[in-house]
Amino acid sequence: MTSTILEMRDINKDFSGVKVLKHVNLDVRAGEIHAICGENGAGKSTLMKVLSGVYPHGDYQGQIIFDGEEVEFGSIKDSEAKGIAIIHQELALVPYLSIAENLFLGADKPKRGGLIDWNAVNSQAEAVLARVGLRENVTTRINQIGVGKQQMVEIGKAMAKDTRLLILDEPTAALNDNDSEVLLDLVRGLRDSGVTIIIISHKLNELAAVADRTTVLRDGQTIQTLDMADPTTTQNKLISLMVGRELSQRYPERVSHIGSELLRVENWTVLHPTQDRVIIKDASFNVRHGEVIGIAGLMGAGRTELAMSLFGRSYGRYQSGRIYKDGVEIQTRTVKEAIGHGIAYATEDRKVYGLNLIDDVRHNIAMAGKAKISKSGFVNRNEELAVAEKYRAQMNIRANSVMQIVGSLSGGNQQKVVLAKWLFTDADVLILDEPTRGIDVGAKFEIYTLINSMVDAGKAVIIISSELEEVLGMCDRIYTLAYGRITGDFPIAEANQERLMEYMTIEPAKEPVK
Repeated sequence: MTSTILEMRDINKDFSGVKVLKHVNLDVRAGEIHAICGENGAGKSTLMKVLSGVYPHGDYQGQIIFDGEEVEFGSIKDSEAKGIAIIHQELALVPYLSIAENLFLGADKPKRGGLIDWNAVNSQAEAVLARVGLRENVTTRINQIGVGKQQMVEIGKAMAKDTRLLILDEPTAALNDNDSEVLLDLVRGLRDSGVTIIIISHKLNELAAVADRTTVLRDGQTIQTLDMADPTTTQNKLISLMVGRELSQRYPERVSHIGSELLRVENWTVLHPTQDRVIIKDASFNVRHGEVIGIAGLMGAGRTELAMSLFGRSYGRYQSGRIYKDGVEIQTRTVKEAIGHGIAYATEDRKVYGLNLIDDVRHNIAMAGKAKISKSGFVNRNEELAVAEKYRAQMNIRANSVMQIVGSLSGGNQQKVVLAKWLFTDADVLILDEPTRGIDVGAKFEIYTLINSMVDAGKAVIIISSELEEVLGMCDRIYTLAYGRITGDFPIAEANQERLMEYMTIEPAKEPVK
C-alpha cells in the first residue's frame, strides 16, 4: 500500500477576520501527482502557502504532518530544508542573470581560492538542465528564453535542492499547447523518478491527463478527493464539485445579430521597437457590430503586438496601414486617441498593465473614464463611487466593498474589474487579450456571458486566445496569424482545431496566394 507523505489536518486561515480556509483536510501519497482544483478564491494557493511556510506556523490553525512527523514551518527556508519546494505562478527568476546563476540563486556555490568557481557552477547547472530535459546553454540569460523554458528552469531550481515534494501553482497558465505538453511530460518524469507533486490548475483536461488524484476546494473548504482513474471522474463532475452546481455547457448560447462593419484595419505593418525587423506585415481584418471575432496564433505569432500597436501604437514603430470606424478613417496614434474613438484594449497581463494592484476597486473601474465624472479638472467622488457600485453589482465582482484593494481579489474578479473599466468608457470595440487566462471554469462562464451581452448591445469584440477551444466556442469568425501575417479568415461553421493549426503554422514563404 502506498504510504502517505503529507497530511494537512483541519487547516483554518483568515485575513482580517475573513475566513479563507475552513477546516481543510488534504492527504497526499508518496510518488503521486496530486491535483488541487477549485474556483478562483477557493483557497488553493493560500493552502499551499500555509504548507510551504509563506504563511508561517502561528498564522493559521491546524496540523501539518510531513513524512510521519508534525512540522511547524516558520519560513520557506524551513520547508525547503525538509524537501518541500513551491513554484508560484509568477516566476521568481532574475531576467538579466544567466540560467546557471538563477538555478543556484541564494545557494552556496563551489569556490576556488575564496572566489566562486563558475566552471563548477556551470557544470552543476548542466547536470540540472539534463535532469529536466532543457537543452540550453547555461550561460544564456533568462530573458533570452521563452516562458515555457523559464518554467523548466524554475523546476530545475527546485530539483537542485533535493526536493521530495514539489508544488506547482498554475504552471501552464501562460504557456501554449506545445509548451504545456513538454512541461507536463517533465512532471510525469519527475513523478516516475520518485518526486511527489502537487499541481494547481484550472485546465481540467490537463489534470485528466497527468493527475493520479484530485482534491476539489470550494469556498475555502475541502469538498472531495477523486481518483482520476475512476471512469466516473469526468470533467463535468469536477466542474459540478468546483462551482456547486451543474454547468450544462462551457460556453453560453448566443444568437448572433451581426450588423454593418464597425472596424476595418488595412495593410497594418509594424516594426520591432528597436530593430529594423517587421513584426506585423500587411495585416488586414474587419469586425462588425454585434460580432465576436477571434485572432488565433502560436506564441510569438504577433497577436499581442498587433493589438497593442492598434491601441495607441503601444507597441513597436508604426510603418503603414489604415484604420476605419463605421467607414470613416480614424487615427489611433496615442492611447487617449484610441479611447476617444471608442476602442478599448484589455491586456493579457492584467497585473502589470491592466490594473493598479495597490489601489481599490473603485479607482480601478473609473480609471479610464475619469473625464465622464469630472468637471473643471475635479473628479466627482460620489459619482465615482456610484459607478463602481453599479459595475460591481452588474458584473458580480466578489469583493467586500468597492474600497477593497484590487490586488487582494482573485484572478477572475480582477479580470472583471478590467472589463468594467473598459465598459465604463462606453467603448464600441473591445480587444480582449487572453481574457480568461488563469481563471476557473465558473468565472470563465461569467466572463463569456458578459462578452455576449456586449455584442448583444451592438458592440464588437476581438478575442485573442491561446486556447483554440475558447475561440471556437465564442467567436463568429476566426482569423489566423502566423509570423506576423494574417493567413486565414474562417466563419465558425468552417473552423476546427486542425484547420486553424494548419493556417497558424504557415511560414511566410509558403503563404498561399489569395
